[in-house]
Amino acid sequence: TLMELGISPIITSGMVMQLLAGSRIIDVDQSLKEDRALFQGAQKLFGMLITIGEAVAYVMSGMYGDLRELGAGNAILIITQLFVAGVVVILLDELLQKGYGMGSGISLFIATNICESIVWKAFSPTTMNTGRGTEFEGAVVATFHFLASKSDKVLALKEAFYRQSAPNLTNLFATVLVFFIVIYFQGFRVDLPVKYQKIRGQMGTYPIKLFYTSNMPIILQTALVSNLYFFSQLLYKRFKSNMLVNMLGQWQEVEFSGQSIPVGGIVYYISPPHSFLEVWEDPIHALIYVIFVLTSCALFSKMWIDVSGSSARDVAKQLREQQMMMPGYRDSDLPRVLNRYIPTAAAFGGACIGALTVIADFLGAIGSGTGILLAVTIIYQYFEMVYKEKEQGNMLF
Repeated sequence: TLMELGISPIITSGMVMQLLAGSRIIDVDQSLKEDRALFQGAQKLFGMLITIGEAVAYVMSGMYGDLRELGAGNAILIITQLFVAGVVVILLDELLQKGYGMGSGISLFIATNICESIVWKAFSPTTMNTGRGTEFEGAVVATFHFLASKSDKVLALKEAFYRQSAPNLTNLFATVLVFFIVIYFQGFRVDLPVKYQKIRGQMGTYPIKLFYTSNMPIILQTALVSNLYFFSQLLYKRFKSNMLVNMLGQWQEVEFSGQSIPVGGIVYYISPPHSFLEVWEDPIHALIYVIFVLTSCALFSKMWIDVSGSSARDVAKQLREQQMMMPGYRDSDLPRVLNRYIPTAAAFGGACIGALTVIADFLGAIGSGTGILLAVTIIYQYFEMVYKEKEQGNMLF
């Protein structure tokens, strides 16, 4: 489709630019308007370059058929289409950044894409032949079809809950369960008491959530894995017999969907098992996947607080600028007090997000554990935004 490259270029460019700024390789002062504009402009330009690079790589590797059969004209047309779609995504993101809406474009794209996938896999009316007769793709539609067409109703329900060839009711219930678990965890936080220096007796709280870095660790982890998948697939298409390419990843096309899935190499071990049956069949794969997700999420979360300006030192600086202080502590003690909570919340929260992703994957939730977690955290952020806007509206009128 036109969205073949999705939001991967814009996330990758944002991630690289944030890392460059965080590690002081490029000098950016986010409090200056000119610096912010330059930084955002460079991010978008880098995003466009990545889009062109990925589009050329896709076509050259033979993703859309042999290059000789396609011809130069068709190849250029495909690259142009992918590039224009990438630019449209960047423009839509900028539209929201400029204030014509709420939140960020990237968050909205991710949530829409995942919610669309869940709704489609639950209610899709398309039929497919799995070798045991015609079945509906959507789990709910297939349930009614089984109950109507099969004389043995118990067998029909069993089929609806446990069929392997397409989404089933177990997957749907697992998705709903994960949804509620994540919302429950969103409420975990530590409230640190703060008081205003200028207004006597005025007290407030500074909340440090368990998900301190929100869904950022999982976004970074997904970007890393999707780029690894991308390069591994390209290399495997071109150099199937190369030993190093096979070590990185081996791919195989799925019969019904036409999608490629990893079946060997490093990318196979960092790809999620999709049910407890797969975990039982290959426990080493499951163990390596769990270790990889938990470690990478915790590390990304800890790294992100330093890069994004939300570390203990940065928060202490913000509180001082707002002329707030913690009762019972000197002004100079603020970073030390915050250091007890923020790095722990970041690392532990990142690991918890990773653990929830793994649980969702093992339960066989629709989409993927990562996807559902992103969707839920983004929807929750939007809920909080709407609630804040409503509160401000009540204060005005």
